[in-house]
Amino acid sequence: MLPPLEILASGFEAELPEVPNQEGVFVIWTGDRAGYLAKTGMLRRRLLRVLRPEGAGRALNLRSVATRVEYWPTGSRFESGLLHYELARRLYPDSYLKTIKLRMPFYVRLVLSNAFPRTQVTSRLSGSKPLHYGPFRTRGDAELFETQMLDLFQIRRCQEDLAPSPDHPGCIYGEMNMCLRPCQEVVHAEEYRGEVQRVEEFLARNGKGMLQTISAARDRLSEEMNFEEAARLHRRLERIHQLLALRQDLANDIERLFGVAVTASAAPGSVKLWLLWKGFWQEPYDFALASDVSLDQRLKEWVAGLNPKAGGRQERQEHLAILSRWKHSSWRDGEWISFESLEKVPYRKLVKAISRVHGPGSTVP
Repeated sequence: MLPPLEILASGFEAELPEVPNQEGVFVIWTGDRAGYLAKTGMLRRRLLRVLRPEGAGRALNLRSVATRVEYWPTGSRFESGLLHYELARRLYPDSYLKTIKLRMPFYVRLVLSNAFPRTQVTSRLSGSKPLHYGPFRTRGDAELFETQMLDLFQIRRCQEDLAPSPDHPGCIYGEMNMCLRPCQEVVHAEEYRGEVQRVEEFLARNGKGMLQTISAARDRLSEEMNFEEAARLHRRLERIHQLLALRQDLANDIERLFGVAVTASAAPGSVKLWLLWKGFWQEPYDFALASDVSLDQRLKEWVAGLNPKAGGRQERQEHLAILSRWKHSSWRDGEWISFESLEKVPYRKLVKAISRVHGPGSTVP
């Protein structure tokens, strides 16, 4: 984070009119206490309003108690949001989530620690090393994805801790052959675990393995003129594609969630690149456009020099919440480019995104 620009109380009259009127974040200090933290799209106007002379209006006025102001001009709402989060976390460690009004998104969790694994929808990441698939915008979106995914497999939908017994009453899904019925000891734990591994592979690879397998089987059956079975597999393929369409562009196994947010920069002639690595935001990179080296080559050098760092579970949860709020918002600025790993960065897409963010008619080397 860049050091802030600072205005002392004695300089309010002279310096406030010189503050740039752009996106930014500011802190108003009252002695040794951070009294007011905010982000705004019009930095100078907002500061002039909350630090106006006494008696001018009835809205919030901190002029009489403010001792200094720290402010950070930014290039985008996305940058302001991340900076606002970082400052709130540092200044208000006990209440920062409430301060920035950050809501956690939802995930489909595959609970692998259970003897008979199952899925559940949650807004909290667990530390017991399950597979979390998301983020989804709402609980309803996550529940719809979970329900339609489970229709493709035969793992249990009940949430109880099973004590398998032939006398267990079972449920409607077992009667409809939509569950392997481990509760009634119809299958052994090893057989059930095999079905769970299929679900785990489906989520980890976003269904690619299953799509390839079923497509190959459908084509083979068509060649053998077994059109009835080929049609059945084709309908199954359609169901998988419909399910994957519910991912909303972000949902993934969070261990495989990679991407770059491209936003405008406060520095002229450049953009900011924000790498998301396994659900963690990394330090931004100011990417200047003017250079004798091609844009594509410099992007490859940037990726090659990356040394991504992971944080704790709570930090990852909050970073993913920031991504979800920005990506699903009506005010989203910038571009989002996702990819499977740092070895598979789509440089052509990234170059086009940089060109669009830099502005219509701009030329990039």
